[in-house]
Amino acid sequence: MAKRERSIELLNMAVNDELLAVHQYMYFHFVLDDLGYDLLSSYFRRTAIQEMIHVEKLSERILFLKGEVDMKVNGTVQKIHDPDKMLELSVQMEVNTVDNYNRWAKESGANEDSITKRLFETLTEEEEVHQDQYETELDNLEKFGPHYLALQSVERSKSIVAGVTAE
Repeated sequence: MAKRERSIELLNMAVNDELLAVHQYMYFHFVLDDLGYDLLSSYFRRTAIQEMIHVEKLSERILFLKGEVDMKVNGTVQKIHDPDKMLELSVQMEVNTVDNYNRWAKESGANEDSITKRLFETLTEEEEVHQDQYETELDNLEKFGPHYLALQSVERSKSIVAGVTAE
């Protein structure tokens, strides 16, 4: 397989992973918003938007390499309603993505595609921020228990009564 085609293949695999993350995180956002957990809901919404930006960057590189962007999502959104389980899955998704992007950066470099290598390295750094964010939330849930999420619901109720709406 030619070096350019392999880069396009790796980039499309990343597009797939990012699209699945967008769908999963938006699902978590909707469920948590419905439960009144504004802070956690907002984290998932913001991360989903950041993942969409990743799709855009990856797609631009694919098109530059004269490839076709494959917008299929191979995988299904997991219907999880427990915040702890949502965070655990999210951490695992980010860990897997970091591992993949590190491998794909090395492979891109070995294939003399330094731009794709650099893109994967940049995205790795951003995915590690997501991983840290979700690990911090898991730690907070463990440390403070159900009261941590209850406080988010109370804040939401106070905002509604005051006539202030969330984003």
